[in-house]
Order: sequence, then structure tokens, then C-alpha cells
Amino acid sequence: MLGRIDHVALAVSDLENSLALFHEIWGLERATRERVEEQGVEEAMLALGDCSLQLVAPASEDSRLMRYLERRGEGLHHIAFRVDDIAGTLKHLKDKGVELIDDSPRSGGGGSLIAFVHPRGQNGVLIELVQRPQ
Repeated sequence: MLGRIDHVALAVSDLENSLALFHEIWGLERATRERVEEQGVEEAMLALGDCSLQLVAPASEDSRLMRYLERRGEGLHHIAFRVDDIAGTLKHLKDKGVELIDDSPRSGGGGSLIAFVHPRGQNGVLIELVQRPQ
């Protein structure tokens, strides 16, 4: 059901400073950068082997991510797994009684479909499911 790790996301308060840090210290190059209005975030994907490191920052003061940063601070936000059939995966999880944040897929960065699984039933880890465009 799960493919490979698609990306690991870090919540950051300043995307520019974080991009500079990961470039200067680790030599990572930005692969993509975009604003995802539906999520209220600005994100940058950094190429890292077969997966990516995502830096995600609030796009506005009223973003859900801004509230997350105020409560928890910067750091690991979620782990994203690639799936081929996000709707089928969500149905499977519902049938297993897994608590979901998203009952159906929504638009994500890069034209992907995404959905989140609640961390309560996942050892405290927020999990994102990602179906990339074909």
C-alpha cells in the first residue's frame, strides 16, 4: 500500500533563512518552491536522494501552521508517504478504524493529491499521504 517516503517536512518560521541554512550547511539545492493557498503555506522542496526535505512556512498570520509554530516551535512537522491510490488508501484506513484528518484527498503542492492521518493513532507522528500526478 505505501510506496517510498516522499518527503520529510520541517515547520519553519522563516523560509528564506531556512533555505539559506540548508544550502550553506548541507549543500542542499531547492528543487521547487510554491505557495499552496489551500494549505495556507509557502513550501520549498529540497532534493535529497530518492526523497525530499520539505520546508514549510506559514503564508499568513492566520495560517494553521502559524498556530502550530506558536504552540510547538520549529522542527519536524510530518512524514509523507507516496501512495498510488490515495482514495483507496483512505478507504482502507477508514475500514481499519484509523483516525483521519482528511476523509478525502485535497490539493497539495506540485499538483499532487494529499491527505493527513491523525497523529493520535500513529505514535504521535503526523503522516501525510501523497499521490503524485502521473
